[in-house]
Amino acid sequence: MNRFLFLLQANPELINEKLKNAPDDKYMIGIIIGNIIPFAVLIGLAYLIYYKAKNRKDLD
Repeated sequence: MNRFLFLLQANPELINEKLKNAPDDKYMIGIIIGNIIPFAVLIGLAYLIYYKAKNRKDLD
């Protein structure tokens, strides 16, 4: 489990290095958005699972 969580964490040093070497502001915005999208997808997936579980009806 720890190995999986390690893969999900972003390396801030790598991000800072990319931001320092960015040719313009558009590239910097792309880096920031590219680092936010995976977390937004995970949050959306978690909400979907929560919503489905909350509204599940028993088949009894």
